[in-house]
Amino acid sequence: IWTIGDKNGWYYGNLLWKTRGLIDKFFGGVGLRRGRTHPLNTFPGDSVDFWRVLIADRKERRLLLFAEMKVPGEAWLEFHICQTDGEHVLNQTATFRPKGLSGRLYWYSMLPFHLFLFRGMINNIVKSKPATALTTVSNE
Repeated sequence: IWTIGDKNGWYYGNLLWKTRGLIDKFFGGVGLRRGRTHPLNTFPGDSVDFWRVLIADRKERRLLLFAEMKVPGEAWLEFHICQTDGEHVLNQTATFRPKGLSGRLYWYSMLPFHLFLFRGMINNIVKSKPATALTTVSNE
């Protein structure tokens, strides 16, 4: 999770991520042009494509990203690696706080795509590094 984005890709649906970046750019957002601040390390404040790193805590095994793309609300993507009964569990949580009716319409229209994308993403992350996967998609 520490090298996600930019040239490393998003583990799944990279064409979908690139398309979302183009849509974001079209509507005046940052798009995917920013890439990563550093190719191997992730620190709070770094940019990762159209995300801003809020928390990058290797000791706590937690990465929290805030979306800087154009969306009718606020969005976060979090990865947290827990150890349970000697097994590593990767939790992935996508959270969206909608603004008004347009935010709710956006969220529910995109929900099937998000479920498809995030499930594929976490499964491929786990395949690259053995762990158990748990995905949560929430609307605050």
